[in-house]
Order: sequence, then structure tokens, then C-alpha cells
Amino acid sequence: MKQVFLFFALAYFISWLIWLPLYGHIFGLNHLPAIPFNHALGGLGPLIASFITTCIFLKTEGVKKLLAKCFQIKPLIYLAIALFSPFVLALLAALMSYCIDSTPINFSGLFTTKEFPQWNLLTFFFYNILFFGFGEEVGWRGFALPRLQNKSNAMMASIVLTLFWALWHLPLFFYRPGYTTMEWTGILGWVFSLLTGSILLTWLYNSSGASILICAVFHSTIDIAFTADIANKNIVNYMGFLITVWGILTIIIYKQKNLAAIDRQME
Repeated sequence: MKQVFLFFALAYFISWLIWLPLYGHIFGLNHLPAIPFNHALGGLGPLIASFITTCIFLKTEGVKKLLAKCFQIKPLIYLAIALFSPFVLALLAALMSYCIDSTPINFSGLFTTKEFPQWNLLTFFFYNILFFGFGEEVGWRGFALPRLQNKSNAMMASIVLTLFWALWHLPLFFYRPGYTTMEWTGILGWVFSLLTGSILLTWLYNSSGASILICAVFHSTIDIAFTADIANKNIVNYMGFLITVWGILTIIIYKQKNLAAIDRQME
């Protein structure tokens, strides 16, 4: 477990250090220079930490194996699920909102975001998959998950990973819109959403034979679906409900041991 603890320590240190100009004001550090895409760059912390830890403990061969998982495309069925399912969920949630709340469906809003109005969907996708898809998933699922699963079943590993994943976000509660105004009930709901996401990402990782690429794509498309202009408060809630149902069905169908139809790989 030394590898896991060193990885988490490095992931926190690297990301929190990069983000320091954004939340340093709480420590009286008011003049630290922020750089373009400062928040996004912090998302690379888990990726950097995973390669440093792998290099220390497993040397060149370990790094090669980690890189190979980053480019593992097959099985294509899981890549398709990762790429398209969040948008299907968003459309279903919009339909639910239309039927229940009489909210008009803004189909064009599925491909735009207020955060980067100048970007098209493809640009926003590449931004997300680089900084938060690979930036996070090379670490959380590619490095930490298999080692946690070596000590416990897939479900327990997902729960433990969720706790560390949630703590990594701590600085965001001091500067990031949407986090700074979150109350305790909202925080509990947010942690639960991370757990659901963790379960589904574990399922994708184990079912795909340890593809980091597929996890990175799913992480990216989920982020896009939740931050797209189509996602008003009601639609976000309905999306959360649908993803929760999906997560529960995944546990029931694939069981807690593997969260996959195949035996998970031991690393």
C-alpha cells in the first residue's frame, strides 16, 4: 500500500500547489499570480503523481504498462458507452423535465457551455479529456483502483477511492463557482454522485480489461453533459437520478466482487 499512499500524497500536493493562486486568499496569500487555465492544469495532478509513483516502484516496465492502458481502445462497445451514454442520459433527463415540469427542450444547448461560449463541442471535449479525463483517470482508475482492488472487492475499492477522490477536490470549495455556495446537504449529494460515478468507472475499467482511455472518455462526456447549457437545475437532478439508477443496476447485475461480467485483473 506504500505505492497507493505515495500516489495520493503526490496527487494532492501537485494539484493543490497548482491551484494555490486560486484559493491562497484564505491564507492571506492575495497576490499569487494565476496563469491561464490555472484550474484545468491542477487536474493533471493525479496523472503526474501516477507516473512518478510508477517510475519509483515499477521503473520503466511499469510506465510502459501504464501508457499502454492509456491507449487501449477495445472493446469498442465500452468506448461507445463512454462516449455516448452521458448525452443519452442528458436527453432523457430533458424529456423528463419537459413532461414533469413543462420545461422546453433546448437541443442546441447540449453542445454549448457558458463557461467557454467560444468553443464548439469538439474543442470542449478535447479540453475535458486532457485535463480531467486523462488528468484524473490515469491516477484514480489507472493507478489507484487496481491496487485497492488487490486488497478488497471492487465495490469496497470504489468506496475507498471515492473518499480520496472527494478530498482531492477540497480547494475547489474556496474558489470554484458551484462549490463555494454548496451547503452540507449539497455536499452529501455531491459525494454520493462521486460514489455513483466511481462505481460506473470501476465497471468500465474492469469490463474493458483495464482501459484508462475508456474511463477518461466517460469522465469527460459526463462532465460535458452536466455543464452543458441544456442542463438546468431540474435536468441536472433528473440526470443524477438516472445515473444513480444505472449505478444500482450495475451493482445488482455485476455483483460487488468484480463489478464486471469478467474477473478483474490483479496488478
